[in-house]
Amino acid sequence: MSAAPPISDDEGAGGDAGSHRQGSFFGRRKGHKLRAHQADLIAHLLPHLALDPATPATAVADLFDPPAQELRLEIGFGGGEHLVAEALTHPATGFIGCEPYVNGMAKILAQIESHNISNIRLFAGDAAELLAWLPPGSLARIDLIHPDPWPKRRHWKRRFVQDATIAAMAWAIRPGGEFRFVSDIADYCAWTLWHLLRSPEFDWTAERADDWRLPWPGYTMTRYGQKAAREGRVANYLRFRRK
Repeated sequence: MSAAPPISDDEGAGGDAGSHRQGSFFGRRKGHKLRAHQADLIAHLLPHLALDPATPATAVADLFDPPAQELRLEIGFGGGEHLVAEALTHPATGFIGCEPYVNGMAKILAQIESHNISNIRLFAGDAAELLAWLPPGSLARIDLIHPDPWPKRRHWKRRFVQDATIAAMAWAIRPGGEFRFVSDIADYCAWTLWHLLRSPEFDWTAERADDWRLPWPGYTMTRYGQKAAREGRVANYLRFRRK
């Protein structure tokens, strides 16, 4: 089996340029100061749940106890509302949450502790690195919900959805698995649809307008999504199936 497709130097993902190389999952590393308990969770709980891409990823499902029946990934989980709801609803599924924002990581750790959730593992780094680490066909689904749209044209190369990251997702998602994308930014939805429609490895699943205008069954609205709806911004819900 060939190595995972690399993320090229001229195609990137969404977030803070900072010192990140192009091709990374950009994002703010830290916001407001952590409270004492949040800092304690980062120091003591996160190491038990964190994935280490320096180690071989031969049996990722076995990193869960009990071993996961299937694996899913959420990229940029923010406050963690959607990821936590999915993990509680599907206890036999192993969930990987990728989030470079330290405050977001602290929030989900508090929810994991509060609900005693055992089927979430975390990665506090670039999604591109995580995708390259995963064995081929190991994921049943990837969710990207309300990512940073990087609206300025000169920053479009920082959006997560690029040809190279689509190829990396195709590597990690099993045939029949899905990539799901939610955004209230019309331009980013059009961008995502254009990139995925020209991919030979994914099919858009929509058969009627409501398939992309309405959330899929069981979708948990995030706080950002609720705020967008209150402010009159309309989200699109795009689903793509791995061939």
